[in-house]
Amino acid sequence: MSRIGERKLVIPEGVTVTVENNVVTVKSSKGELTLNYSNLVDVKVLENTVVTKQINASKEANMIQGTTNSLIKSMLDGVSKGFEKGLEAIGVGYRFNVQGRKVVINAGYSHPVEIEIPEGLNAELVSNTELTIKGIDKQKVAEFAANIRKVRSPEPYKGKGIRYKGEIVRRKEGKKAA
Repeated sequence: MSRIGERKLVIPEGVTVTVENNVVTVKSSKGELTLNYSNLVDVKVLENTVVTKQINASKEANMIQGTTNSLIKSMLDGVSKGFEKGLEAIGVGYRFNVQGRKVVINAGYSHPVEIEIPEGLNAELVSNTELTIKGIDKQKVAEFAANIRKVRSPEPYKGKGIRYKGEIVRRKEGKKAA
């Protein structure tokens, strides 16, 4: 039996949860998120908690129950607190700039790389080498941060590149002089 799927999720203050036709909708003042879930799981809102139950005792229903529970928990956290992901550019001349709805990245190429900020996300400059991405959807925040990191992922010899805040890059030794 799924232990994560059995946990009861407490609905925070100011958040409303509705369940209709295998669709969970979570609303608050920050925004609204929806989730289409499988027929193998039953989602119920009881007083101020959300509960997921398996329809049958199959292995697939067990897995889907835990996944659905985790996704609903992320939705509740997102509309109440929000999510953020920090990025930092390490290297000479590597920097970020936010121009309107675009992030402009100088990462050692002959041209600056421009990436459009998706709807529902915000990008804030902490300094010219640090960027914070904020939003209510955990998946969108992480995906956009990963796309920015892909522009120049950190290399193992000098550690230059774009990395997540607090990420540790394993360094290699390189060649030794004879």
